[in-house]
Amino acid sequence: MTTITDVRARTVNVPLDTPTSFSNRQVLKRDYVLVEVVGDDGHVGIGFCYGGNNAGSLVANAVRELLKPVLIGADAHSTEALWQAMYQESLLHGRCGSVMRAISILDTALWDRNARAAQLPLYKYLGASDTQSVPAYASGGYYLDGKTPAMLGEEMAGYVAKGFKAVKMKVGREDLAGEEARLAAVREAVGPNVQVMMDANNAWWDLPSALAFMRMAEPYDPFWIEEPFSPDDIDNHRRLAERTPVPVATGEIEAGRWRFKELLDKEAAMILQTDAAVCGGITEFRRIAATAASYGVDIYPHWFHDLHIHLVASAPNVSMVEFFADDQVLNFRRLVDTQLQFADGQLLLPTAPGLGFGFDQAALERYAIEPWH
Repeated sequence: MTTITDVRARTVNVPLDTPTSFSNRQVLKRDYVLVEVVGDDGHVGIGFCYGGNNAGSLVANAVRELLKPVLIGADAHSTEALWQAMYQESLLHGRCGSVMRAISILDTALWDRNARAAQLPLYKYLGASDTQSVPAYASGGYYLDGKTPAMLGEEMAGYVAKGFKAVKMKVGREDLAGEEARLAAVREAVGPNVQVMMDANNAWWDLPSALAFMRMAEPYDPFWIEEPFSPDDIDNHRRLAERTPVPVATGEIEAGRWRFKELLDKEAAMILQTDAAVCGGITEFRRIAATAASYGVDIYPHWFHDLHIHLVASAPNVSMVEFFADDQVLNFRRLVDTQLQFADGQLLLPTAPGLGFGFDQAALERYAIEPWH
């Protein structure tokens, strides 16, 4: 038995170099919460999540005040039992949101710690279905002041030139004419054989607006429409899915297998975008992936390619990594000491134990808003 001897958390705040916009909000900075879980064998596991634009310390406080007492003195390999204990302890504080993110990053740290102790890359510790590389798509296409449709097309064509066979762009901020100009520029720039994903980031509140957008977009052969509505508006996701041939994708901020089962039962999404740093960690992600497999539905995980590469490589229906080629939006990249390698549309699987990277201590000192504790 390996006993957990310490749990530490830290909040860091990383400003964006350039204000960056989505369909209905602008981001100036990002809070990340980091954890370390220590075993009495000396091995340390790490976990992390996006804590929002503000008040990321809510997640860190949940780690320290609510969940750390559950873990101290427990067997580090009892991931199923510890997940249940953390979930039960947090029932009254919220079965999603900041508290579930705290569970997620602690669960991830446990898996990472155990894989490091076993001297195995995490994907092999989980039972690899791929051992060399996994497919990835390039995520970008954000709204920036002065960014024209032609510039957006050049950005997407640049990803294709690097070998990506699929790209994702933001949609939903401009009027229909403006959005069509952007989508047309991208399709012309990348050609007919590249998959183009559209991410609306909860752009619409009503079905007619979403349908008007989809009628415009369908001739450009998009691969999916992501998060058209609020994540709580499952019925409108279903209604849209019934009315457009374009697959509806959602789930990036959903938590717990039960919510994903509701999406599947209602046929509200053909593609799930489960995020292990949000949904309940690796333990819960694996349950969700198994549930989705029984419905014949694939998962394209959201964000954090450094984490999700291992989950894509260890489950047949977890299909493709969302990859950010620079540190301008996913500026978490500035906090880690090793970057993933990409070649010919594939991310190369790391060979180091666990997640395959550590935190860059100099970067943490630069961006941290509190010490480890």
